[in-house]
Amino acid sequence: MLFQIKSYLKFLWNSKNEHGVHSPFVFNLLTKCFYDKKTKPEYLILKNYRKSLVENQNFIEVSDFGGSKVFKSNRRQISKIAKTAGISPKHAELLFRVTNYFQPKNILEIGTSLGLATSALALGNTNAKVITLEGCPETANVAKTQLENFNCNNVNPVITEFEKYFQEIKLRLNTDTENFDLIYFDGNHSKKATLAYFDLLLTTITNDSVWIFNDIHWSPEMEDAWELIKNHPKVTVTIDTFQWGFVFFRYEQEKEHFVIRA
Repeated sequence: MLFQIKSYLKFLWNSKNEHGVHSPFVFNLLTKCFYDKKTKPEYLILKNYRKSLVENQNFIEVSDFGGSKVFKSNRRQISKIAKTAGISPKHAELLFRVTNYFQPKNILEIGTSLGLATSALALGNTNAKVITLEGCPETANVAKTQLENFNCNNVNPVITEFEKYFQEIKLRLNTDTENFDLIYFDGNHSKKATLAYFDLLLTTITNDSVWIFNDIHWSPEMEDAWELIKNHPKVTVTIDTFQWGFVFFRYEQEKEHFVIRA
């Protein structure tokens, strides 16, 4: 906790808003998406999706591959997972806006959990194909039912080990093209796994790819991973919002890193 407080104070010291940004691409993203305060009808769906989970008192046995600072046991109540481990209402709305702004056709989510972020991705572009990966069968089944109940019909939930799935993607790329316009990384909070996923999925990038890494300041090693990602030669623009790290591969952009209050 002390580490995250220090990290957040450092973030606040270095962060800017749209007035400190000279890149037209980033300026437009901030003013037309990040800071869009208009109410959206989809926000009510996201709110009700969360409410349904928060009211669910059932317990499930969770296989936790990504680490938890909240839960000490693998037997967890669905309502508590939704309250403490899922994406916040504010970030769910932002994820919806980002998806709606870029209109990605193919979306990959690494780490479904209860589907709170998945629903935001699915609603952001209802014509998109959303593949969401989850390693825990019981959690994935709860999310699948929940997504069906809220008519998120463009989601394809997959129960799998993440790295195994990415290796299969690399094999398929030898015969067929499989690109993702947006990838949301929220499946593992270790430096090793984060960098492994980054390297394995680089084969899928296009000039317009949008990658979002969750919890980049979760631990010292996650901050190390974020620094290595920022400095990768294929990465041109990054945005650090403290909770998330946005990564872009736009060849026409100069390499530039932004620390933004969102």
